[in-house]
Amino acid sequence: MAQVRGEGTHSCGSGQAHPLKVRNGLPYLADMPTTVIKGNLVDIPARRMFAAEVTIEDGRIARITELDDVVQGFILPGFVDAHVHVESSMLIPSEFARLAVTHGTVATVSDPHEIGNVLGVEGVEFMIANGKKTPFHFFFGAPSCVPATVFETAGDAINAAQVGALLEKPEVLYLSEMMNFPGVLHGDAEVLAKIAHAHRLGKPVDGHAPGLRGEEARRYIAAGISTDHECFTAEEALDKLKHGMKILIREGSAAKNFKALIDLLRDHPDMMMFCSDDKHPDSLVEGHINDLCARAVAKGIDVFNVLRAACVNPVEHYKLPIGRLREGDAADVIVVEDLVKFRVRQTFIDGVLVAENGRSLIASVQEKKPNRFQCTPKTPADFAVPATAEELLVITALDGQLITGKEHMAPQVENGFAVADPGRDLLKIAVVNRYKDAPPAVGWIKNFGLKRGAIAGSVAHDSHNIVAVGTNDKDLCAAINLVVEARGGVSLADGTKQHVLPLPVAGIMTDADAYTVAKAYAEIDGQAKALGSTLAAPYMTLSFMALLVIPHLKMSDLGLFDGDAFRLIAD
Repeated sequence: MAQVRGEGTHSCGSGQAHPLKVRNGLPYLADMPTTVIKGNLVDIPARRMFAAEVTIEDGRIARITELDDVVQGFILPGFVDAHVHVESSMLIPSEFARLAVTHGTVATVSDPHEIGNVLGVEGVEFMIANGKKTPFHFFFGAPSCVPATVFETAGDAINAAQVGALLEKPEVLYLSEMMNFPGVLHGDAEVLAKIAHAHRLGKPVDGHAPGLRGEEARRYIAAGISTDHECFTAEEALDKLKHGMKILIREGSAAKNFKALIDLLRDHPDMMMFCSDDKHPDSLVEGHINDLCARAVAKGIDVFNVLRAACVNPVEHYKLPIGRLREGDAADVIVVEDLVKFRVRQTFIDGVLVAENGRSLIASVQEKKPNRFQCTPKTPADFAVPATAEELLVITALDGQLITGKEHMAPQVENGFAVADPGRDLLKIAVVNRYKDAPPAVGWIKNFGLKRGAIAGSVAHDSHNIVAVGTNDKDLCAAINLVVEARGGVSLADGTKQHVLPLPVAGIMTDADAYTVAKAYAEIDGQAKALGSTLAAPYMTLSFMALLVIPHLKMSDLGLFDGDAFRLIAD
């Protein structure tokens, strides 16, 4: 481990109070003691390592002194998650930070699109305000697609004028992922106005164009859209790279593209970044960007290429005001045990020691709970489907992917109604409008694998209505009503066995202790698997079954949606 010598003592969240100052909109300790770190300093741009002593004074790197000594440990600039929806962790930003710092993450490029769909601009401002209450670098974008489509019911909308006002804020550094690529290609005035606001202010525009190739990809990129995190294949990524688009290698709790894309980092180190996109709390406890570094090195990728993607490229692309391990920079520094496993020993943000040996030193923040949840409980009869002679059009969930397939199956009929058939893995899916009382939308899905019971949640991209999958109408209804009564959460019902993890902040997050939430989520996730689900992350996969902007077949609160034709499918 790198040797650390502190002149005096300081703490963060350990009970000892220090006055706070603000730098780059973030709190840091005033009158901080001088800290000296010894280790092998990794100079990523120069592609060299050397034994060094790093002196931190007043939150900044005062001196870097090269040593002749043999030292242990490696000193790096902190890791950056180049695209994440913090809300998908089910944690408010201050609690997300408590987990992330233990893995050496010092900053996130965060798209508050999820809370924007629930609470509009008020939700974005909540994320910014809460993020400022903790020693961590949250860099938020202005959501570009709220609501994501006109084919679902969202809680609010953010128009071009509001996007422009958000982009004027110093805390908002970019235009979040432009999911409406058809709007870009067809010159939609509102879409182009949002992009123009970002260009006027010199702020980058993130992309979202799964499967887009060839001339259409070129035109999309030519509109000034600079990144994409939705590439499913290396061929798609190469097609976008040749037009100058930067590619993010995503590895979240549901969507996993690392295997498909990691080899591109060998030849395109300046054009690649790492991101999680969506990460549930239990997996965030286990690891973050550090895990991607370890996996990439294990694949034989040059360590400097790996660290460029993890530490440097996001800072340069988004012009992030964080330290890059140079004299005069903010001391956003991590110490890792080696450059193989990347086990993080210490994390410093603005010179504050925020994590050590896997233990977070950041204190929890109590927060208000804004929400928008107006629907009332349902009855099992609300989910009944009269049988017809026609085959059922069935969504096929794909483990580890956001895309879905589709197929036709013969219905299982009982007493004149089409019902689920767990023996064929034919289950019922329902989406319930949570912003007002309306009839549920009901359809069919396979590959969830449930043999009994039902699961539900109000974490349901992008509008965050309630989505549920079940083997029978009684349990399906019970799981949904648990979410309604909690005004947000993830739930499970199996006869008399019922369980809910409440998410009272916008119906998608909680301000409860991050470790407690992670444990509770792991428990309910395990219970869903005990019902028969074979998915790696059943609740994360469930949350994307209403994501209309990802093909091929999804379910909206307004009905079944064809992602290829981009329209609702009439009954």
